[in-house]
Amino acid sequence: MFSPLTMLLVVCCYMALLFALAQWVERRIEKNQYDTNKPWLYALSMAVFFTSWTFYGSVGFASRNGPLYLGIYIGALLGCLIFWLTLRRMVLAKETFRITSIADFIATRYNRSPWIAALVTLIAVFGVLPYIALQLTAIVSSVQILTAQEHGAETWGVHGLLVTAIMIAFTIIIGMRRLDPTERHQGMISALVAECLIKLFAALTVGAFITWWMFDGIGDITQQIRSNNLDHLMTFNIEGGTGALWLTLIVLGFVGVQLMPRQFHVSVVENADQGHLKTSFWLFPLYMVLINLFVIPIAAAGMLSDIPSQSADYFVLLLPQQAGADLITLIGFIGGFSAATGMILITTLTLATMVSNHLVLPVIERINTLNEMRHKLLQLRWISAALILVGSYIFALEFSDSYILVAIGLLSFTAILQFAPAALLGMFWRRGNSMGAMLGLLLGIAIWAYTQLIPTFVRQGWIDPTLLEEGLWGLQLLRPEALFGFEGLPTVAHTTLWSLIFNLAGYILGTLLFKPDKGERTLTNEFICAMEANRSASRARPLGLDAYIELTPKLEEAENLLADYLSHQKASSAITTILEDLQVNDKQAITIIELIEFHRMLEHLLAGSIGSASAHRAIENGICYSKRESSDLKALYSHIVSDLRTEESRQSETNEKEAQDNFNLLQELQNKLNNLQTTARDQEEKIAGLEQRLETSYEESFRYRLEAQRLKQENQDLKTQLSQRYQQSSE
Repeated sequence: MFSPLTMLLVVCCYMALLFALAQWVERRIEKNQYDTNKPWLYALSMAVFFTSWTFYGSVGFASRNGPLYLGIYIGALLGCLIFWLTLRRMVLAKETFRITSIADFIATRYNRSPWIAALVTLIAVFGVLPYIALQLTAIVSSVQILTAQEHGAETWGVHGLLVTAIMIAFTIIIGMRRLDPTERHQGMISALVAECLIKLFAALTVGAFITWWMFDGIGDITQQIRSNNLDHLMTFNIEGGTGALWLTLIVLGFVGVQLMPRQFHVSVVENADQGHLKTSFWLFPLYMVLINLFVIPIAAAGMLSDIPSQSADYFVLLLPQQAGADLITLIGFIGGFSAATGMILITTLTLATMVSNHLVLPVIERINTLNEMRHKLLQLRWISAALILVGSYIFALEFSDSYILVAIGLLSFTAILQFAPAALLGMFWRRGNSMGAMLGLLLGIAIWAYTQLIPTFVRQGWIDPTLLEEGLWGLQLLRPEALFGFEGLPTVAHTTLWSLIFNLAGYILGTLLFKPDKGERTLTNEFICAMEANRSASRARPLGLDAYIELTPKLEEAENLLADYLSHQKASSAITTILEDLQVNDKQAITIIELIEFHRMLEHLLAGSIGSASAHRAIENGICYSKRESSDLKALYSHIVSDLRTEESRQSETNEKEAQDNFNLLQELQNKLNNLQTTARDQEEKIAGLEQRLETSYEESFRYRLEAQRLKQENQDLKTQLSQRYQQSSE
C-alpha cells in the first residue's frame, strides 16, 4: 500500500517531468535545434486513442464478455485501412483552409455555417463530457485502490476535486499557455508521445508479470481457463444481441478513430506532412495490438483469483497488489494515469478551442459592448477548459457508483457517431449541403439523447421510470429502449441503429429538398477539390497581371484586423512574414493575384487562432475592395479559397458588364443568359446551367491570359539571354 502523500508526490513529479519535456522541446524548436517533424512521433501521438477505457476498461469488459472488447479495435483497424481515403483528405483540407477542429472541418465543408459549427461543438462537449469523466473516475479509483481508502461518495468527491484542479492547471500550463497564430503544439505533442510510450510499457510490464510471474505463461492460463469453466473469455459469440453488439462496436470504433475530437486534433490538425500518414498505417495498428496483448490473460488471472468480479476494471492494479509487487503496481498506476491524462489534455484543449471559436466568439462579435473581449481569447479558453473539466467532475461524481468504465465510454462513442454522415459523406458527395448536414445532426443527436441519455438519467433517479415502461405520451412505440417496437437489442446497439438511420435520413432528405445558393456550391467544389488535389504547403510564389493596387493601405487594413485578435507586435510580425513569403515586401503596388494570396494567407494565419469559419467571417467584415478589385475578383472567383464576396449584391450587374468587356469569349453566353432571365420561371434550370458555364469560361479565359503573360515573360527572358550571348561572342 502507498500513503496518500506518496501518491500525490508521484503524480506531481510525473507531471512536472512532462511539463519539463514540453518546455525543453519548445525551446529547442525556437533555437532550430530540434525537429519534431518525424513520422514516428506523429504515429505515436495518435495512440491517444487508447485511454483508461483501454488500459483498465478492456480488462473489465473482457472478464464479462470475452473477446467482445475487440470490437472497438477491429473497427479502429478498419478505419486505419482507409486512412488514405479519409484522413489524407482531411489533412489536405486542413492545409488549405487552416482547420483547427472537427467542428471547424464540418462547418467549413458546409458553407462555413456558424450554426453547424456551434451545433457540432455542443454535441462534442456534451458527448465527450462523460468520456472525460471516465478518465477522472479511473484516476481517483486507482488512487483509492493503491492507498486502500474507502470508495465512499464523500471521499471520492474530495479526491476527484483535487484531481480535477490538477488537470485544469496541467492542461492550461502545457497546452494553453499562449494564443499564437498556429494550431500546432509541438511541445505538448512530445509530452503526449512520452505518455503513449509509458502506458504501453506499463501495459506490457504488468501483463508479462501476471502471465509469467504469477502463472507459468500463456499455456498455463489457457489450461486454467478451460478447467475453471471460463471458456467465455476465449469464445467469439455472435448470436442474438451479441452479434448486434459486435457490429455496433465495430462501427463505433471505425468512426471514433477518425472523428473523435482528440483523434481529429492529433491526426489532422497536428499533422505537418502528408507523408507521415504512411508510417501511421502500420505503427498505429502495431501499437493497438501490443497494448491489447495481455487483456485476456489479465482478465483470466483476475477471474481465477479471489478478487470480486465487480472490481474487474482494475485487475491491472489489484493483481500485482495482491501478489505484493509494489513496484509493478506503481508502474501499472503510472500507465493508467498516463492513459487518462493524455486524453484529458488533448480533449480539453480541443473542446476549449471549439467553444471559444464557435460559441463564445460569435456572441462577442454580434454584441458591440463585448467586442473588446476579442483580446481576451486566451483567457476565455482557460475559462472554457476549467468549465469543461468541472462539468466532467460533476458527471463523474454523480455516476461514479453506477456505471462501469466501458458503459461511460460507449455513451460518448455513440454521440460522436452523429458526425459521421456530415463529415465522411461530405468528403465524397458533392450534393451534400448545409441544410442536410444541419437536419441530420439535429435528428441524430435528438435520437441519441432520447434512447441513451434519458435511460441513463432514469436509472440515476432524475426522471420518472415510467417513461421507459410506457414510452413518451404513453405510446409503447416510443419507449426509449424499444423505439418503434425494436426490442431485445443492447442499449448501445439500439441507439446506434436508430440515431444513424435518422441522421442519414435527415442528411439525404435535407440535401434533396434544399437547393444551395451559388456561393455554397462554389465553396463545396473548392473544398472537395482541395481534398482531391495533391497540394504541398510550399510558400506562395504568385505571378500576376497589372500591379495597380497600392500596398500600404492594404497593409494598414490587415494589421488593424489582426490587432483585434492578436497583439500589435504579433500582428506586425505576422504581416511581415506574409510579405516575405509573397516576395512583395519591396513593392509599392501589387497585382490582384498577389492581393488574393495576401488575404488568403491572412485568413490562414488568423484561422490558427480563432478557427477557419470565424476567420472567414472576420475577413469578410474587415476587408474592403474597390470597384476594379471586385471586378477582377469575380473573374478569379473559383480560385479564391476564402470566397470573399464584398458588395456582391450591389455590384452584380456592374461586374457582369465589366467581365464581358474583359473576357470577349463570354459574350455569347452572357447574351443567352440575359435573354433567359426575361423568360418565364420554368426556364430557371437552364439559367442555372448557363451560369455554371459562365463561371467555367471566366476561369478558362483567365488561365489563357495568365499563360500568355507567362509565355511573354519567357520570350523576353530568351531574348535577353540571346542578346547577352551575342555580346559575349562579339567581344
